[in-house]
Amino acid sequence: MHVARYGVPADPRGAVRCQLCPTECLIGEGRDGSCRVRGNRGGQLVSLNYGVVAASACDPVEKKPLYHFHPGGWLLSLGPPGCNLHCDFCQNWQISQVGEAEARMAPEAALAEALRRRDEDPRVIGLAFTYTDPVIWFEYVLDTARLARAAGLLVVLKTNGYVNPEPLQEWLPWVDALNVDVKAFNDGFYRRVCQGALQPVLATVEAAVAAGKHVEVSHLPVPGENDDPAELDALCRWLGGVSPDVPLHLLRYFPNYRMGGSPTPVADLEAMRERARAHLRHVYIAGTFRPEHMSTRCAGCGAELVRRDGFRVMATGIDGAGRCTGCGETAPIAGLVHAAASRPRA
Repeated sequence: MHVARYGVPADPRGAVRCQLCPTECLIGEGRDGSCRVRGNRGGQLVSLNYGVVAASACDPVEKKPLYHFHPGGWLLSLGPPGCNLHCDFCQNWQISQVGEAEARMAPEAALAEALRRRDEDPRVIGLAFTYTDPVIWFEYVLDTARLARAAGLLVVLKTNGYVNPEPLQEWLPWVDALNVDVKAFNDGFYRRVCQGALQPVLATVEAAVAAGKHVEVSHLPVPGENDDPAELDALCRWLGGVSPDVPLHLLRYFPNYRMGGSPTPVADLEAMRERARAHLRHVYIAGTFRPEHMSTRCAGCGAELVRRDGFRVMATGIDGAGRCTGCGETAPIAGLVHAAASRPRA
């Protein structure tokens, strides 16, 4: 156990209020919050998963997905057990909702592993906190990110964005890039399907962009649930108002956990992409692994800048200064393209 941040005594009987995320669980002595990994022990809020790793791998940055952040780079990716949302369609439910993990990795060990991988392959650019959600790993992410940044590594969060403003502001100075899931543009869907709320997620995206962080957004249209064209228009209009250069990734739905149905038809995703382009300059389709859905094109002339064939990345029309070789327009891509055909060694 590790003393947790954002715990407030709530009553004389020893309950504490966790104010890390908008759920703000009231937790009695000896009990845990809805995330399963923050609990009350002796009237004090503690992190039960500090340094507990449920999943780890060296992943391409595109897998987060991040397409405009050091394309072709790789990240040591770590994830904890638990989650502060409970989405019926969760793709990692075995570790986010019910699983346990016993492997432990101190922040210093995570840094050492990331540096080892970088020494072996310069395409390894940093650490990602992903798989479940880094919000419920707040203290560990903060401690590890501080070490990583001091060592010259980049820090990435793949997150549901369901975090209160104060902890988010404490995090952001130590983070380089975020992919935020906006699961629907419909508060009823969030409450019914995810046991959360929409507005805090939108606030996270807005705050991260305002702080100058690299931000990309993922959206999972579930057939018959949150795929209404008017809802997509509203989402893209809002995101375009934040910045039309924020990439949007339309994720293909596959049945999982508690939600059945059929996968999102590819033709539907292609139609959604065309609608989204009315408000956004860069819209991608994830889950099909087709180059035409994943490759980056110039917003000025339409020329291909970065080609993606699965996780193979090639700079096809972008120079070392990040400009289109066709028309000279600067692309909103952070970092150079790390083009290569093979993955780093394990």
